[in-house]
Amino acid sequence: MSVYILGIESSCDDTSAAILKDNVILANVIANQDVHRQYGGVVPELASRAHQQNIIPVIESTLKKAKIEKKQIDAVAFTRGPGLLGSLLVGVSFAKSFALGLGIPIIEVDHLQAHILAHFIQEKENSQPAPEFPFLCLTVSGGHTQIVLVKDYFQMEILGRTIDDAAGEAFDKASKIMDLGYPGGPLIDQFAKEGNPEAFEFSKPNIPGLDYSFSGLKTSFLYFLRDQLKENPDFILQNRNDLCASIQKTIVDVLMEKLQKASLQTGINRIAIAGGVSANSALHAAMRETCQKLGWEVFIPRFVYSTDNAAMIAIAGYYKFLKKDFSDQTVTPYSRSRLL
Repeated sequence: MSVYILGIESSCDDTSAAILKDNVILANVIANQDVHRQYGGVVPELASRAHQQNIIPVIESTLKKAKIEKKQIDAVAFTRGPGLLGSLLVGVSFAKSFALGLGIPIIEVDHLQAHILAHFIQEKENSQPAPEFPFLCLTVSGGHTQIVLVKDYFQMEILGRTIDDAAGEAFDKASKIMDLGYPGGPLIDQFAKEGNPEAFEFSKPNIPGLDYSFSGLKTSFLYFLRDQLKENPDFILQNRNDLCASIQKTIVDVLMEKLQKASLQTGINRIAIAGGVSANSALHAAMRETCQKLGWEVFIPRFVYSTDNAAMIAIAGYYKFLKKDFSDQTVTPYSRSRLL
């Protein structure tokens, strides 16, 4: 008998709901919040207010798109954390109330684990190959950068992580310095396609082991532009594409160097990427190039499953449902990951 899972994601500034029939996606609806663009970043209070406005229309739209009734849903999976507490509280509260009204179980999901499990979402029209266990996953986003050894659906071990800023933060900061706009990652990726990645060289962090650091790179980029602007006030405008291509290459190089090191140390050549930055075209190219060079088996999620979305929450909820790993009505959100 098929299992229908409703997934709810509200960890940051996207309100999303999805419905799975077993591991097959039926609907995945995302409501974005453009209000944050004018501030150059997410404003937590505005985000939580927007979630309150969006949550019911998003759920209704998802049910309509999936062509199912509420009474067919077997469980509600929701993001418990990490994320912005005000935003998480909206999703958690709605999930508890919705499930209580229907008399069905609720399933808490860790946002970072869900990004990794997004690789197991299947589509009727175009089924995606899923990695076999064990595999390595580079989870890289605006708030997190980690290399994770994935042994099973919920047995994961962090091999390396950022000791300060995440790769996504480095993209956003570079974009802000160049006054490109927010979110910075997609904008830099767009301009970089017309630029020379070898035009400028920026210092890379020298961190032992498999850990990352991006704070020094951000500072190096800031000081470089400060010095150039003293001599030429139009330097950024005249070199925008090359600057974007160069800083993007540097960030991707840093990510890939550690990932290759992790593969060598573990002997695992099944490599996946996950999280918002996994949509970056230069990272895709680097993964495919390394696949050719080192014989990696590479797994790259579709764009819609790279950014924050409820489908990844639903798939994590599905595998927890099979284990009967349910939560109770006393569950509360957390801002920092307790699992990864």
